[in-house]
Amino acid sequence: MKLEEISKGTVLRGILPDATVKVLSVDWIGNVAVELTYRTESGTLASGLVYRSQEPALSAVDQSIPWTFDSDGATYRLVSEAVRIRLAHLFDSRMAVHASKIQPLPHQIAAVYDEMLPRQPLRFLLADDPGAGKTIMAGLLIRER
Repeated sequence: MKLEEISKGTVLRGILPDATVKVLSVDWIGNVAVELTYRTESGTLASGLVYRSQEPALSAVDQSIPWTFDSDGATYRLVSEAVRIRLAHLFDSRMAVHASKIQPLPHQIAAVYDEMLPRQPLRFLLADDPGAGKTIMAGLLIRER
């Protein structure tokens, strides 16, 4: 690293053995040396001269992070809800019943959760009297799968 590349806020390795320092100020002494004021990892303030002959030992430490928190909140809520729904079966075996605005009857719950869902691949004919809730049972089955 060249001395010209050192500026306020740069985190350097090579000033102290086995430690990094954060540069607080840079003052040039001619064109062969700089006086650095820096803060060590432990928080101690110090200063020292760095000469051109020390350039090969200096290296900047990358302080950037590979991720940020600047995404859209609505998108985050949508994605987190999708993940919650996808993993809901691990925590609630009857997730469709609890997440729906319907009030299924006991025979509908028994048909879906005790008979239809355990059978994979499903070969099942859903037939019952008119008004017995076949549509509700089909919806529960689809929602669980």
